[in-house]
Amino acid sequence: MIKTFLSRFFCLLTFVLANAYEIYAQHATQPVDYVNPYIGNISHLLVPTFPTVHLPNSMLRVYPQREDYTGDQLEGLPLLVTSHRGRSAFGLHPRNWGEQDNLQQISPYSYDNEEIRPYQYRVRLLDEDIQIDFAPSHQSAIYQLRFTRQQEKAIVLTADEGSIQVEGRKVQATQQLDNNTTVYLFAEFDQQPTLSGIIEKGVLLPKEQKAKGSKLACALRFPDTEQTINMRYGVSFISLEQAEKNLKREIRNFQIEQVASKGRDLWNRELSKFRISSSNLKDMEVFYTALYRCYERPVNISEDGRYFSAFDGRVHEDPLPFFTDDWIWDTYRATHPLRILIDESTESHILSSYIRMAEQMEHFWLPTFPEITGDSRRMNSNHGVVTIADAYAKGLRNFDVLKAYEAGKRAVREKTLAPWSGAPAGWLDDFYKEQGYIPALWPGEKEEIDEVNPFEKRQPVAVTLGTSYDEWSLGQLAVALGKGEDAATFLKNALNYRHIFNKSTLFFHPKDKKGNFIEPFDYRFAGGQGAREYYGENNGWVYRWDVPHNIADLIQLMGGKDTFVAELDRTFREPLGRSKFEFYSQLPDHTGNVGQFSMANEPSLHIPYLYAYAGKPWMTQKRVKELINQWFRSDLMGMPGDEDGGGMSAFVVFSMIGFYPVTPGLPVYTIGSPFFEEMSIRLSSGKTLKVIAPHVSKTNKYIQKAWLNDSPINRAWISHEEISKGGVLHFEMGDRPNKEWGTANPPPSFVMPEK
Repeated sequence: MIKTFLSRFFCLLTFVLANAYEIYAQHATQPVDYVNPYIGNISHLLVPTFPTVHLPNSMLRVYPQREDYTGDQLEGLPLLVTSHRGRSAFGLHPRNWGEQDNLQQISPYSYDNEEIRPYQYRVRLLDEDIQIDFAPSHQSAIYQLRFTRQQEKAIVLTADEGSIQVEGRKVQATQQLDNNTTVYLFAEFDQQPTLSGIIEKGVLLPKEQKAKGSKLACALRFPDTEQTINMRYGVSFISLEQAEKNLKREIRNFQIEQVASKGRDLWNRELSKFRISSSNLKDMEVFYTALYRCYERPVNISEDGRYFSAFDGRVHEDPLPFFTDDWIWDTYRATHPLRILIDESTESHILSSYIRMAEQMEHFWLPTFPEITGDSRRMNSNHGVVTIADAYAKGLRNFDVLKAYEAGKRAVREKTLAPWSGAPAGWLDDFYKEQGYIPALWPGEKEEIDEVNPFEKRQPVAVTLGTSYDEWSLGQLAVALGKGEDAATFLKNALNYRHIFNKSTLFFHPKDKKGNFIEPFDYRFAGGQGAREYYGENNGWVYRWDVPHNIADLIQLMGGKDTFVAELDRTFREPLGRSKFEFYSQLPDHTGNVGQFSMANEPSLHIPYLYAYAGKPWMTQKRVKELINQWFRSDLMGMPGDEDGGGMSAFVVFSMIGFYPVTPGLPVYTIGSPFFEEMSIRLSSGKTLKVIAPHVSKTNKYIQKAWLNDSPINRAWISHEEISKGGVLHFEMGDRPNKEWGTANPPPSFVMPEK
């Protein structure tokens, strides 16, 4: 009897505990729950972050359509953001319908109780008293509109320039983008409207079911008995038929909870590549939000084995995914290296997409700023070659490296180096090839080169430094591919930064075409708006460190390690030199200042790690920890500058892990200071790397000792090969610097190969 009772008791207890655990597991915090899309939604000066709702690298992205975070009105509900920072291609406008309503007056909405997660958007339209719920898939999404008032409803859909057609409960629309690119929309509702038609001058015309032109709108009217209306839709860059296929492949019913649940699970799968154990929840929010932003771009625009390419205006049959919308000038530094670390398959597809873009354009040149509407050729240099070199150096082989190399080589040699231009090479480029630098103009000297953008100017120092790095990357590839003559040329040109180094000031200094330095010269403010006449967005204090491929040589140019470190310190301590108003009026991208260092712009990201190259890794540990804590926080102003869709966030991810890729193209990471007690990283290799730092904190930021798989390491760097094998990277932390650890073996730098 007792035995039977105990058996039943333990069975019941097991059942209760199992159910309790299941309930706990369902409510346990997952990585996606730490993501705060509102971080940085109020900018320090220029462009804020956007609280984007999307799946990782998916074609369909949305965010609230408003002036900025503080705006208390929505312009409408978004259906598709066509590029990073772009506007919505279509608009959805639900409303209660009165007899005298003018449907032309469809926005704006006052709103409240907004809630944004990566996979879901919720908001209440206050004046209309409508609850909105939204969930995305990759090329489709669903809206649920819950009305409170007992009156007829009108749902209006708009398109700026294109066509629109309504038929029963279905709507088809097109919208023209730049460069002959069209986005297509297929939408359907879960119930039949009582009336539908085109809107003209604010009036619904039931007999008019289709229209073409600009500022188009159609409306569907639903009875007062219906309180909840669901709309699902698909988008395409190929056709209306494909938009419908995309929808019905991904969302087969009108159950928004199912779509949101799938989205949540997918985000958790991606974000769970990093598993963190930490008592610091704010740091976890900063980390996972930064990681989420690294998935906003580029986007996969392949649709059932086809994709529309704006690079040649054609639809291509291709089983491989095609990625675009990647601002390479921003993302080559850390976003691409991060993807290699955790998702090399996707990175290979992205690099293959670069090659196809080059094949499809007029010239076989790697892209520089590929977008949905083609390559906008913005910013300077050709850093796509760096992403190729970095991937190859780290073992990626699932792309045509020979084609990539040739496209990169031709871009550097045949396309003009003038910023923001896709013109063929001209006089500036001939001069660079002969003299090894881009010549600068004197103040007031008239620009006579046609390919130079009147606003962006020549940016001669930035372009000379950037191209030196690009040619170093091509040289690395040429060596690996056995192209000896090319390797010798490119690696020689990799030293071109020396031509503009001013030994008397220890700055990179613009030279005129006769070889004379522009003098007198102010490294803070010379160069006009954004310092573009000589640098680019940042001043001379930032660009003096822009030789990531040969830091050892930069140390020697500056006179040795002691001077190098002293000048690094000086960079972080040098005052603005003018009022904030004057400084930022001229240099609006140069925010997030610590002295003349700018935490807000990508050319600065590697600078705090440079101490390790001069034998003072503890200063890197100090600087990195302070910079992250000062500028990257879980609040509305927790991003110091233009984030650029992963360009800056990847710096945060790497730095909080505890190391950073200072030189993409070299399979090496420079060690900084870890932020978490324990982190597990699921690597592209299939292995797991654990980074353990017991007792780490804001004060315990200094590495005392380190071990890799129980073997002591006394160097401030780790190789990609070591990381790929997985294992345990263990740091012993303390509140005072250990000035012996990591000093004798600095991170590797560029070495000219033997002849």
